[in-house]
Amino acid sequence: MPQMAPLSWLTLMLSFITIFLIFNLINFSINLVLPKTLSPDKKSFLKFWKW
Repeated sequence: MPQMAPLSWLTLMLSFITIFLIFNLINFSINLVLPKTLSPDKKSFLKFWKW
């Protein structure tokens, strides 16, 4: 039973990292696709994901 905890912690960390990378990829694609007229929204979105 004690070996369950580190394994679940590792999978939790890996899933968090993959979700973070997916959101960064979405952010990058949004920066490429969106026109310049939406730059304030884009900047707030970037500031939100930069922390």
